[in-house]
Amino acid sequence: MKKLIIDADPGIDDSIAIILASLAKEYDILGISLVAGNVNVNKGCKNILRLSKFLDRDFNIYIGSDKPLYKEYINAEDTHGRDGLGETYLDYEKKKTKGDAVDFLIGKAQSGNLTIFALGPLTNIAMALEKNRDAFKDTRIIAMGGSFKSYGNMSPVSEFNFYVDPDAANYVIKNAPNKLEIVPLDVTRKFVLTPNILGYIKRLNKEMGDFIEEITNFYMDFHWEYEKIIGSVINDPLVILVDRHKEYFGSNSYYAECIIDGPARGMLMVDSMDFLGKDKNIILYEDLMLKEVWRDFIEIITNANVDENILGELI
Repeated sequence: MKKLIIDADPGIDDSIAIILASLAKEYDILGISLVAGNVNVNKGCKNILRLSKFLDRDFNIYIGSDKPLYKEYINAEDTHGRDGLGETYLDYEKKKTKGDAVDFLIGKAQSGNLTIFALGPLTNIAMALEKNRDAFKDTRIIAMGGSFKSYGNMSPVSEFNFYVDPDAANYVIKNAPNKLEIVPLDVTRKFVLTPNILGYIKRLNKEMGDFIEEITNFYMDFHWEYEKIIGSVINDPLVILVDRHKEYFGSNSYYAECIIDGPARGMLMVDSMDFLGKDKNIILYEDLMLKEVWRDFIEIITNANVDENILGELI
């Protein structure tokens, strides 16, 4: 099994991604490290416990940074709800956390052959790299973040995770021993959970469909109000789907930086034309085979076979 750590700020789409990774049989989830992002780490911890109750599965939870490296913390409770799960306030059972996220990341990276799914701001990972970069020489990091040619969701050019902690994003891009793999808004905006797709999920697995519907109602209202989308963009599950089937995604390697300050704060500056002549430091996913990716998602999340004809009509 593939050794995995999920670094997250759950969050509606983070929660769906965690469910997805939990149900994919090839992963050994060593733990979930929490970072301040969509919600603070205490609310994030409660949401992991809510997922534990729904999935009937325990997670090792590690508490990470409660603020960005240098910037003032900004949450996304307007998008995800005050509880981070669409203001559902689901029940959970209290459980002690395991320890510090940064030390956990370093310790597991030292054992080699680790994959990190980075679903929130990159604060914890930046701190871990700064403390012991060599530990991550055999670690693959796949992050949801940034925007390349698409517009941002925090500014004209900036995506939330990179905007919240641009210093951390820039540090990880420049210091990760292996190229940081980035799933940007350009790709995730094409992955919209519509009422029709959700209805199909409910037909295949009512319990799972009802849970996803409950936590995404708030999210869908937000997307309609601000972007006039009927449905919701579920960004973070694509990190898991990229790892499972890289062949379903188009990607290129580039040199990139994250702008730290000013009107372009959080912008992923991609040198696609090689103006700077610097070594490539990221793998950027730019496109996806939508039908194949949705099939993979739905079959994992429902544990049922997808009818290709129905799926074709839905997307």
